[in-house]
Amino acid sequence: MRRFTALVLLSSLNVTGAVAQPLLAPPPVQQRQGRALLGMGPLCPALQRSVEASVGSESRAWSISVLDDRGQALADLNGGLARIPASNQKLVSTAFALDRLGPDFRLRTELLRHPNGTLELVGEGDPDLSVAEVQRIAMVALGQGGSRRPSASTQPVKLVVREEPRQRWWPSDWHPADRSYAYGAPITRLALTSNALYMAVMNPAARLQQVLDLAIRRQGGQVQLELLDHDSVEDSFVEDSVFEKSVDEKSVVLHREESAPMHALLSLANTESHNFTAEVLMREAANSWDLGQASLITTRWLQAQGVPMAGVRIRDGSGLSRGNRLTTRAISTLLWRMAQHPLGSYYQASMAIAGQRGTLRKRFGSTTLYGRFWGKTGTLSGVRSISGVLETQHGPRYVSMISNGGSAPFAVMGDVLLASQRISRCPSWNGIERMNGVRD
Repeated sequence: MRRFTALVLLSSLNVTGAVAQPLLAPPPVQQRQGRALLGMGPLCPALQRSVEASVGSESRAWSISVLDDRGQALADLNGGLARIPASNQKLVSTAFALDRLGPDFRLRTELLRHPNGTLELVGEGDPDLSVAEVQRIAMVALGQGGSRRPSASTQPVKLVVREEPRQRWWPSDWHPADRSYAYGAPITRLALTSNALYMAVMNPAARLQQVLDLAIRRQGGQVQLELLDHDSVEDSFVEDSVFEKSVDEKSVVLHREESAPMHALLSLANTESHNFTAEVLMREAANSWDLGQASLITTRWLQAQGVPMAGVRIRDGSGLSRGNRLTTRAISTLLWRMAQHPLGSYYQASMAIAGQRGTLRKRFGSTTLYGRFWGKTGTLSGVRSISGVLETQHGPRYVSMISNGGSAPFAVMGDVLLASQRISRCPSWNGIERMNGVRD
């Protein structure tokens, strides 16, 4: 696995300078069937009272849902009210990507040679595409179409670079002020260091062109670059101009750079809350870089998982859009469903860990939550969220909390998690088990 550049890993909505850390093995996945039993109402009165006491007079600002390992709601406060989720949105996009693409999937950046001799550079949004890798691509291109020695007869390397049209570089409803920061960098297919240095690179296509041009000229070659929209059908160089995920059988892959595998990309998105990665993963999983289409396909996938969809609205993959809406019932149910997924261990392993890793590294370290809560945080102005898997002595609990306007969100979140850990076995289950003929 390549080492992710520290600057690239500036946390999107939860800023951190840490690099992605090795995956830690989560508890074994327990395979279960069926849907979450949300319709029966909360079955743990003691936990429900504790949740209500934690939020106090600010209950209108909060949504909280806690499910047990059978998908039963142990506590629920406004769980069906759709709210702005901030980076908890990444739990949806990463689950979708893992399910669709698998744990070993890698994003590719390829140099192609077409039958007419034209070279073309295409990419899939590798968040860790580096200057050194682009220089290697340039050297291969030079060897195919130019000379390493200056000469009057040297023919320039003709290189087509396909990229997303400018109107797709940012989701339309991202706030303009966010777009200049590293966490709001433009989403493109060929993105050197995720289109971010200390701030966003506002014209990534021009930056890529400069790097390619400089690398070739340093070796005495010349380059003739043509930047085309990825979906363009008008092409002065390439006969078969529509390039999708599979290469035309007449074209040759001259060079390929690959990203880290999916399980590492998931960790970058969830542990470090990296916006660019989450956006790319959702688009690749949907097989569409049209954000509206990708959002629709993600929504349909989420519905197919048996997640309650009332009020749910998907507008991007990262959570930076304030047009997103999720309910805590939807998030907690997704967490529960992913625990049943054959790849569920990768999903849980991609999350931050209380007191140990990622955006939770400095939280809950002095409590019994240390090392026992795997979660995703979310932060926007006026929005705080946290959702994840809590280990208890009576099995996992799937917890989701969203605050849109709460005055002391971190204190409430800690109180609810500790209560969910402490009150982990509810007497009400005895009656349900007898009714269903279930025995311990």
